[in-house]
Amino acid sequence: MTRLIDPHLTHLSELMQQMCDLSIKSINLAIDSYLGGQNARNEVHEISNQILNLYDQVGDLTFDMILRYQPVASDFRLIRSSIEISYGFTRFGRYAYDITVVRDTFGDLSECKNEVIYTLSGEIKHMINLAVQSFARLDLDTVKQLLTDEDLVDKYYNKHLPTLINSKNTKCALADALVLRYLERIADHAAFIGESVTYIVTGKRKTH
Repeated sequence: MTRLIDPHLTHLSELMQQMCDLSIKSINLAIDSYLGGQNARNEVHEISNQILNLYDQVGDLTFDMILRYQPVASDFRLIRSSIEISYGFTRFGRYAYDITVVRDTFGDLSECKNEVIYTLSGEIKHMINLAVQSFARLDLDTVKQLLTDEDLVDKYYNKHLPTLINSKNTKCALADALVLRYLERIADHAAFIGESVTYIVTGKRKTH
């Protein structure tokens, strides 16, 4: 039997899926443009704005559902966590834009080796996909992998950031330091999405 709240939950799911798709697109575009030397600032900025617009729609919809239907138990956890997760998607868009700003500000970075960025960016792209999958499937095994990967990113970040101090190329070191920081923050928000999924499924918070 279809409940009155069900069509709204379906609409919420559609909005969240759009945010998922745009988040993946923005991160991939920003990282690839940085490493490839293309300027994608305007395009990523537009995607980030689309994510923000969807975030507002999610906020309005969830507020309306809480007021009109007073959801309980799993429905309430899903609605509450959708607000938190949709915020995480807005951060993906913002950090993706910040990465394109670095590329735009510093100009040609082809002289930089970017080895650290190459390595870490692959892991970040993988984590974004895990975060999206964990939410779409409400899969705790994927959450577990996501949190493990986040620990690895932290260790990699903490290991390589100090090495930039001794770099002979100040321009490359500054650009890498900024982008590394943005990638580390993206990993944090991906892990936070995993924690929200854990809350939806179990009703308990598991922080890393």
